[in-house]
Amino acid sequence: MKILLLGLNYAPELIGTGPYTAGLVEALTERGHEVCAVVGQPYYPEWRPRPGHRGWTREECGRARVYRVPHIIPSRPSGAMRLLHQFSFALFAAPVLLGEALFRRPDRVIAIAPSLLAAPLALLVAGVSGASSWLHVQDFEFEAARATGLIPKNRGIANLVGTAERLILRGFDRVSTISPAMCRRLAEKGVAPERIAEHRNWGDIEEVKPLARASRFRRDWNITTPHVALYSGALGRKQGLDLVIEAARRLAHRDDLTFVICSNGPYRADLEALARDLDNIRFFDLQPREHLGELLALATVHLLPQIADAADLVLPSKLSNILASGRPVIATAAKGTGISDEIEGCGLAVEPGDAGALGAAIERLCDDPALAKNLGEAARHRAERRWHRETILAHFVSAIEAAGNSRDRPPAVESLHQ
Repeated sequence: MKILLLGLNYAPELIGTGPYTAGLVEALTERGHEVCAVVGQPYYPEWRPRPGHRGWTREECGRARVYRVPHIIPSRPSGAMRLLHQFSFALFAAPVLLGEALFRRPDRVIAIAPSLLAAPLALLVAGVSGASSWLHVQDFEFEAARATGLIPKNRGIANLVGTAERLILRGFDRVSTISPAMCRRLAEKGVAPERIAEHRNWGDIEEVKPLARASRFRRDWNITTPHVALYSGALGRKQGLDLVIEAARRLAHRDDLTFVICSNGPYRADLEALARDLDNIRFFDLQPREHLGELLALATVHLLPQIADAADLVLPSKLSNILASGRPVIATAAKGTGISDEIEGCGLAVEPGDAGALGAAIERLCDDPALAKNLGEAARHRAERRWHRETILAHFVSAIEAAGNSRDRPPAVESLHQ
């Protein structure tokens, strides 16, 4: 088939949705399909342009053509600047998409959200070319923007944005997302259940494995404490990482524990300022993907913070590799939320916003090595069962192939969640 894909984020971005969009394109081409991917410039999570990736470019990757289009990249991504960022991507992607629709006539048009603001373009070109349309939701960005204060919590604005979101979601022949909780949310927004499918992100479980030896980052970064509480990932508003700083402050009396935050981004300086009086917390840059296994093996315990209002708006992609590392995780997630369900039996969940509870959970796992070991072994087993890359991608590609042009025909695979 000829497949046209629209997605703001793409490799070589190390984290976020980019690696998963690139992986889907690769899997589609491996099955013999011709794919045209229209994507943005790499910028995440630093929120700054990368050298060598400015302007319009075209790359040939086997049977895939990757068009990169320019867009605004704000250094401080406020709500208004994010809207400009996404609108500019949609604006510059439009001529490429319309050209593909008119002259190559794709069989499938796939949009990745974010950016939902660009998704109506996918509906337009699907209509022009007679293709079926598929929307894959990585997070509910409108709700997340409200939850994190990027857009005002005004009822009129919320109603307007919610109506626009529902219209976009209902316009696609198929809508998929990455967790059972997010599938339920799609149904709540009016997407017909027979058009909803779960296709989760995968983990690098062949590359990220439990290590019996100490991580080399202990030596490289001169970390001498027996225990490390590690956060590695984006530094965004959804994470609420000031809670980690407060937990480190409460545990400053422990000389056997180091907190490590490994990331880049516009909010890092703010976090470093909050922690400037603490000796038990260290900041480092994101590491190349080929070093991910070594990095995650540094942890005695992994930290997965998230603000309460962002529950079930996204399933953090970092979770799969955290579990694959065979280390326990502590998530700030209320009971009954998607994240709490995902880590049950292989980590601990504490109430969002409760630094005391987070600190107590960290101490519990540091002081009870048998519990930490059992949870870590269960985490690895779960990663192997739920986040195997080849299995997930094979099901996703098969569902795209089977989608057809009828809105009444259900996807081939509804869910991989067992």
